[in-house]
Amino acid sequence: MSLFSDFFKKPNKKKLISFDGGGVRALAGIVFLKKLEAESGKKVFDIFDMFVGTSAGSLNAACFAHSGMSADKLKKIWSKDYLEKIMQTSFFWDKASLIQARPRYENDGRVEVLNKIFMDKMLGDSQKPLVTLCYDIEKREHVIHSSFSTPQISFIDAISASSAAPMYYPPYKMQSNSWMIDGSIVTNNPSLIGFAQAKEFFKTNEIKILSIGTGLNKQKISGEISARWGGVGWLRNDIMGMMLDSEIHHDISEDILGENYLRINSPLGKVNKILDDNSDENLQKIHLMGMEWWTEYGERTLDFIQE
Repeated sequence: MSLFSDFFKKPNKKKLISFDGGGVRALAGIVFLKKLEAESGKKVFDIFDMFVGTSAGSLNAACFAHSGMSADKLKKIWSKDYLEKIMQTSFFWDKASLIQARPRYENDGRVEVLNKIFMDKMLGDSQKPLVTLCYDIEKREHVIHSSFSTPQISFIDAISASSAAPMYYPPYKMQSNSWMIDGSIVTNNPSLIGFAQAKEFFKTNEIKILSIGTGLNKQKISGEISARWGGVGWLRNDIMGMMLDSEIHHDISEDILGENYLRINSPLGKVNKILDDNSDENLQKIHLMGMEWWTEYGERTLDFIQE
């Protein structure tokens, strides 16, 4: 009887966690996941079968997949000390100018921090399947790096490429001599990219996705005033943020996956819309946003991760 029932038993669904880009606001998701670890009694690494991230989210995904880092330890990487190293201001950047001739930050500080975490490890060394996304500016096409399709790519290259946000960082030159920019150019919510990769890797459609956002800027823009803006006006009023805040991939993911998809996100509220505000005040607001997410989504998430 047991063998008969086991034959008809549905296989366990593979669980994937997807991390949006969003600069320092990616901290909110780690605050949320720290609560998940505490309440579930399980590490994020043990709960999920695949980790997917773009831009700042690629760092979160990689830290979990690479060595099973706890959310508490990862939260320390988003501390002000680390952020100041990652956001090492370019000598050529002029705070007083609206039109910047050079990127705001150098790659050196970011690479130094990544080297401390991952050293010379390759994606193929990852303990769990990992997927990151970036964009090749010379070939004008998106590029997916993963622990199973590009195992020879270093963690440092994959994350640096995925998080090379235009205007903030220069394009990143890979060991292969290709030039990459931020994966959020393709999509800031990589859930569907992850779904396609997981289907191929696990050879199943039975997949659940927990999608971690970085907050939505819902501040109203005056149509009449914006009609007078040129390039500078749109840059001053967060055109990049508008592109990142697009929830179309969330809507499509929800439509395709239904109850197998859970999105953790909310309006920014008091959190600064600027992606690189690492002031103590803003980091505290981001932390509070992550805690508010747990209040709103915690019980649903605990139910969601059950088999």
